[in-house]
Amino acid sequence: MRLPEIPRRVKIGDAAAFAGTTPRAIRHYHAIGLLPEPERGADDRRRYGYDDMIRLLWIRKMADVGIALEDIRTSFEPCTDIEQSLARLEESLAARAAVIERQRAAVRNWRETGNPLGLLSPLVTGRVRHLPPDSLRRSDLDTLLVTERILGPLGAALHADRFVILATHPDLRAEDDRLTEAETALDDSVDPDDPRVEELAAQWCAHELAVEYAIEEAGLDESLDEPAFHQHDQTADPEDGEPMLSALRAIGKMPYDFSPARVRCMERAAELLNTARQTD
Repeated sequence: MRLPEIPRRVKIGDAAAFAGTTPRAIRHYHAIGLLPEPERGADDRRRYGYDDMIRLLWIRKMADVGIALEDIRTSFEPCTDIEQSLARLEESLAARAAVIERQRAAVRNWRETGNPLGLLSPLVTGRVRHLPPDSLRRSDLDTLLVTERILGPLGAALHADRFVILATHPDLRAEDDRLTEAETALDDSVDPDDPRVEELAAQWCAHELAVEYAIEEAGLDESLDEPAFHQHDQTADPEDGEPMLSALRAIGKMPYDFSPARVRCMERAAELLNTARQTD
């Protein structure tokens, strides 16, 4: 069997096709000193020989696994210790793999539950995952989303217990809906000093105390002693480079169309609740 004609040197287009790259990329390698300029033929065009192709193939292999071009260049130098560069690359790849795995888990969870709960922190989803389908309202998920942004995964996980109780105690859910409707009615026509504001704040306080009691009765607060919570509290960092805001700054940047009367009601309810907790 006769072999096809084997060239001694090839043009840049053939070199690029064989190496799985482009002439433009090869010219860039030349420009940064990564690939030495080869000899030119009589037509003043580059001609690549065996050694040129071997180096080009190794460049492509290293680039494909994510090694930076600067590190590739130093790897060809005599007595070069590339171990540090490889260690950095391995750490970077591991971090990227962890991000991808979190993304896959979130997508799987969304497909299984039919809602975007899986997009929240695992610490949050773990608190409500056992609930029956559709027991969490979209507004509940919206609140957890905002809470996670303001207070972080740990704060949102603690707040998730409230929705567990509302989902499993119809009487408390009904009262929560009634109070929310009454609070929404405190529009701009209502003066913040209107007696109805104070009355509703007192009702909210009583309701939240009832929810907290139900949380204790269900033993949800006991899980706060689990190692996962303490470990997360000590090691929590912003994920994927997302900057964290302080709670006060975050609250000041999240818009709500609340009237002054409604804001006053919320403030008074918080004051009354804090006083009641201290009394207990």
